Amino acid sequence: QVQLVESGGGSVQAGGSLRLSCVVSGYAVEKLCLGWFRQVPGKEREGVATIDDDSRTKYARAVKGRFTISKGTPENSLLLQMNGLNPEDTALYYCAASITCWGWDHLTSDYFEYWGQGTQVTVSS
Repeated sequence: QVQLVESGGGSVQAGGSLRLSCVVSGYAVEKLCLGWFRQVPGKEREGVATIDDDSRTKYARAVKGRFTISKGTPENSLLLQMNGLNPEDTALYYCAASITCWGWDHLTSDYFEYWGQGTQVTVSS
């Protein structure tokens, strides 16, 4: 059983930065495909960035060049460095994991079996 706990969300002004962390327990991150997703009320959950078991990455067009996904192997965690934040990035951010890694680069929540509870990111203009 994989368990995920996110932290690092908060409120920042446009142009600012935040670093999200997701502590993973029950499985080594090196063997998992992991991802960050986000959701705003009334909209579907969307993929932000994913990383596979070889540390290949995939980014949504809206965040490419501003966000960086990585694995923190000593801490067995998943990280998301977010720079150049804008109000459109405001959402509840979820960490997700897949053991099978099927469809890891589709940025679609359907391919991820395990989910955290989410951490809120709010960007003001």
